[in-house]
Amino acid sequence: MYRTLKTLVPLLLIFAGHHANAQERAPMPDVVAKGATPVLISSEFKFTEGPAVDAKGNVYFTDQPNDKIWKWSPREGLSIFMEGSGRSNGLYFDKNGNLIACADQNNELWSIAPDKTVTVLVRDFQGKKLNGPNDVWVHPNGGIFFTDPFFKRDYWDRTEKEIESEDVYYLTPDRKTLRVATTGLVKPNGLIGTPDGKTLYVADIGDGKTYAYDIEADGSLTNGHILAEMGSDGLTLDSKGNIYLTGRGVTVFSPSGEKLGVIPIPEGWTANVCFGGKDMKTLFVTASKSVYTVKMRVKGVR
Repeated sequence: MYRTLKTLVPLLLIFAGHHANAQERAPMPDVVAKGATPVLISSEFKFTEGPAVDAKGNVYFTDQPNDKIWKWSPREGLSIFMEGSGRSNGLYFDKNGNLIACADQNNELWSIAPDKTVTVLVRDFQGKKLNGPNDVWVHPNGGIFFTDPFFKRDYWDRTEKEIESEDVYYLTPDRKTLRVATTGLVKPNGLIGTPDGKTLYVADIGDGKTYAYDIEADGSLTNGHILAEMGSDGLTLDSKGNIYLTGRGVTVFSPSGEKLGVIPIPEGWTANVCFGGKDMKTLFVTASKSVYTVKMRVKGVR
């Protein structure tokens, strides 16, 4: 998630374990296609985030400081999808093709239709302004999970929290009820759920840990346990259930929490990842001012 250098440096230390070359020393995971290396698509941005794949394999991502949402097509390349995006951060498509966006300008959750019509789904929680919706995932039943850490923005008027705890929220499928799904985390950031809707992975970037939770019928999260002693800015999954964490490169863990290796990315910070392309075998990486792709042996999941 986009943040100032003052807040970024301590988090880099958590990820790298105080070793600047941590990603270079780790083995390349075998989920990467043989001989594949990161391919730079562009470095024309200020800070890229929130990649989300549509039904055709196109990837949409945000350049939050410049208040834009971009689209990447494997055939047509880059184009601007939306300017004046509410300072959107994390993105995810629902089953109807609407782009669910963490609109950080006013700490809201938006639904952006294909024609760019905006519906504000969440404005506050119990009359208090949210800390800053950051990353989002849509459950197969239509319910929406999102994280709400506090990273003070220079474009906000306020300087303090209205909600003290930084939690994970759940918006019911009818889009009428917002409730806390789980609490007790330091600074929840990236999250992703399994295609069967049974498990949600949540990265606590403030505590350097990533958790796995059971998803209950009412959207509450139970039986939380540590998957990895590593936080993450963004998360994605592949078809084998492996979990991809970001920060220093892209670190891949098995569903049981075994570290499979690191995909090195030649930038100081890797913010987020998703799979895209027609065959869903291209890893799309947002990394600071740049975006990259990596050819993979495995497919992603929508």
